[in-house]
Amino acid sequence: MRTQVVIVGGGPAGLLLSQILHLQGIDTVVLERQSEEYVLGRIRAGVLEQGLVDLLRAANVGDRMDREGQIHEGFEVSWEGRRQHINLAELTGGKTVMVYGQTEITHDLYDARRAMGGTVVNKAEDVTLHELTSHKPYVTYRKDGKSHRIDCDFIAGCDGFHGVSRQSIPKSVRQEYERVYPFGWLGILSKTSPVSSELIYSQHERGFALCSMRNPKLSRYYIQCSSSDSPENWSDEAFWEELKRRIPEDAAQKLEVGPSIEKSIAPLRSFVSEPLSYGRLFLAGDAAHIVPPTGAKGLNLAASDVHYLSTALIEFYKNSDDALLSAYSETALKRIWKAMRFSWWMTTLLHKFPENKGFGDRIQQTELEYLFSSRAAQTALAENYVGLPY
Repeated sequence: MRTQVVIVGGGPAGLLLSQILHLQGIDTVVLERQSEEYVLGRIRAGVLEQGLVDLLRAANVGDRMDREGQIHEGFEVSWEGRRQHINLAELTGGKTVMVYGQTEITHDLYDARRAMGGTVVNKAEDVTLHELTSHKPYVTYRKDGKSHRIDCDFIAGCDGFHGVSRQSIPKSVRQEYERVYPFGWLGILSKTSPVSSELIYSQHERGFALCSMRNPKLSRYYIQCSSSDSPENWSDEAFWEELKRRIPEDAAQKLEVGPSIEKSIAPLRSFVSEPLSYGRLFLAGDAAHIVPPTGAKGLNLAASDVHYLSTALIEFYKNSDDALLSAYSETALKRIWKAMRFSWWMTTLLHKFPENKGFGDRIQQTELEYLFSSRAAQTALAENYVGLPY
């Protein structure tokens, strides 16, 4: 079998790249290790920057998002009983974010790929990348006990942090940067009305908390917990009581509680692997970088990678020009590191760090005081939150 671009990974990054390229007449095959049902069952963030919203619309997969998504013009930061509203629209000249779940985006992309006759191979096992530095790379995999080979021009690695793509770049070539944080986020999903029409980020002496939502009847809440903790240690009742302690009092009083329909702990890390390209292989999304969920940059950062990579591939096939492909890693990394800085900063601003007693705590308090009192600081936060330009 032959195609122009093999895309390893059938999450939102890989599917979106496939959709964009298909619309430009570029053939792709998407290989996904898991079943479609498994992929669609993963619970992920859902705060979309304007750039991703525009990208989905341009890829003809934005109709349901526009019908069901919620435009947010701001959010709140809570600290020591005080609440500071960050008016995104006012501070950024009208820019906003869209709340629409990543699972829904993935669902829309699967539907679009089927409608257009796109090739998505689920349950592709033992995916292996070959001859990456040649002009004739190829990919092998197994499905239903049979071996398969796909010859191609390029390979896009969109298969996440644990995928094969990044590991296919020799260690002598890769430079990895990482910080693992000493805590995680315990999150629950519940069929309850959100406590607020906008997100609430809460800094509290007992630890960070976040009030978020998926839609008017589906809420997503998080609390900071130990990185060694387990969801089994938390009953629903214990979670709700701890959340109430950490969020503003008036919000706690009107919080609607109910049974959780999903409960999990997400570890927090900052991670970047450089370069993003090796021969005919190009990394995008979590295969190349991980950000803490604070600030909701993970999916949005993957989208900017897809923008740069799709633009470069289209230029190559339309005009036989590989300049953008050659520059892809350098171009994408500039935005990646800016998002990395913002996610790190927001994480250090709002979480309790065990090692921060004394000087570190005082610096954190001063940062929050400055944010609450300075329009310039709020503007910097807002500009990064709605998304830096591509």
